Amino acid sequence: MLGKERALKQAHVIRSQAQEEAERIKREAEIAAKDEVYQKREAFERESQEIRHELRQFERRLAKREDTLDQKMDLLNKKERYVETLERTLATKRSEIEARESEMQNLVEQEKLTLHKVSGLSQEEAKKVVLSRVEGEVQHEAQDLVNKRVNEAKEVADVKAREIISLAIQRCAADHTAESVVSTVELPNDDMKGRIIGREGRNIRAFERATGVDLIVDDTPGVVVVSGFDGVRRETARRALEKLVTDGRIHPARIEEVVANTKKEVERIIEETGKQAAHDLGIHNLNPKEIELIGRLKFRSSYGQNALQHSIEVATLAAILAAELKLDIQLAKRCGFLHDIGKAVDQEQEGTHPTIGADLAKRFDEPPEVINAIAAHHEDAKAENLYTIITAAADAISASRPGARRESLEKYIKRLERLEAIATSYPGVESSFAIQAGREIRVIVNPDKVSDKNAQQMARDIANQIQAELNYPGEVKVTVVRETRVVEYAR
Repeated sequence: MLGKERALKQAHVIRSQAQEEAERIKREAEIAAKDEVYQKREAFERESQEIRHELRQFERRLAKREDTLDQKMDLLNKKERYVETLERTLATKRSEIEARESEMQNLVEQEKLTLHKVSGLSQEEAKKVVLSRVEGEVQHEAQDLVNKRVNEAKEVADVKAREIISLAIQRCAADHTAESVVSTVELPNDDMKGRIIGREGRNIRAFERATGVDLIVDDTPGVVVVSGFDGVRRETARRALEKLVTDGRIHPARIEEVVANTKKEVERIIEETGKQAAHDLGIHNLNPKEIELIGRLKFRSSYGQNALQHSIEVATLAAILAAELKLDIQLAKRCGFLHDIGKAVDQEQEGTHPTIGADLAKRFDEPPEVINAIAAHHEDAKAENLYTIITAAADAISASRPGARRESLEKYIKRLERLEAIATSYPGVESSFAIQAGREIRVIVNPDKVSDKNAQQMARDIANQIQAELNYPGEVKVTVVRETRVVEYAR
């Protein structure tokens, strides 16, 4: 009995301990469950807050676009009303002019009848008298005019010849775009700058490391600057940053993913650009690597002149010159098209771009004429055929034509100052102004000191002095203004 009671007591103790253990386990499980639910709730709230923030930003962008569209619609409506007003005004003016023309015609007929009555001559007899008198005067004036025009033609023959050549060159010239070493990316708001920089600058460092360019985030509102000498890298960085800004998710992993995809996209653009340029010029049988290098020239510039457009223009000019000399047009075009191919990789290899380009042409089994044209178009090597001379001439024409390349600001200002100094050095000149980027000089003279005849001579002398003393692209127009102003005041 004692053993049984003892066993019952132990069983009761064990059951009590088991119940307490179960309660403890239950409480711990409940606490753990509550913690997990709390953590998930916090994560959900953070994610919801981010989504709401992005939605608010998206709503602000939409509102801004709607405001812009409303402004454009208001402007269009104003322009439509203005055009309607102009049309009504023109219709009124047209009616007035037609009425005046009819009135003038009637007056002329009346004057004819009056003259016929006064002179006593018939209409045919009056015509003969007037025509005979006018004919003698016109013959004398015509002879003077012919002599004057002949003398002027002799004086400006060289200038006109250069003008004709310039116009012919412009007919075949490719478009040029001024290039620099920076690109800008617009931001929807300044809050985006903080996201681009990232916590402790990790995002901007990841971006610069992935693209190989510098990203400048300063106080300029709504804009960041992508800076780098390599045009392909700079274009890749610009496109990648625009995608990241549009997407809104900016973190190191996302940056690497977007930059990798953008690099592939730019490579496709380079290949398509090279193929399109070769197709437009009708140049075939190019090595795929040559096409890629030509496409890279789209993102290369020299003194602000786009290298690809320059190569296209040189190819076109070389073909024209070859046609005039009865040479192989296709071969000349190929020489001009590939003459600057070394510029696509001259930032990665040592040597001048003609030397690098000639080595590449040898590697691609180009004809000897093409290789020599590339190597010698800057006289780094000896010209061995006419195609090299044609390529060098076309290259010089393309580079030196007005507007092809940018001058330094200091040189440009000195040229304008010298133009004005030459003009004001002549007696009787009151003031002078260089306009049209230095392509025209306006000279204001004192009408009491300079006659009309002297003004013509002065314009010719100034033009000759400018031509002898200055170097400039294209031509400079000299305009001498002589006028008399009479002013009175009504009191």
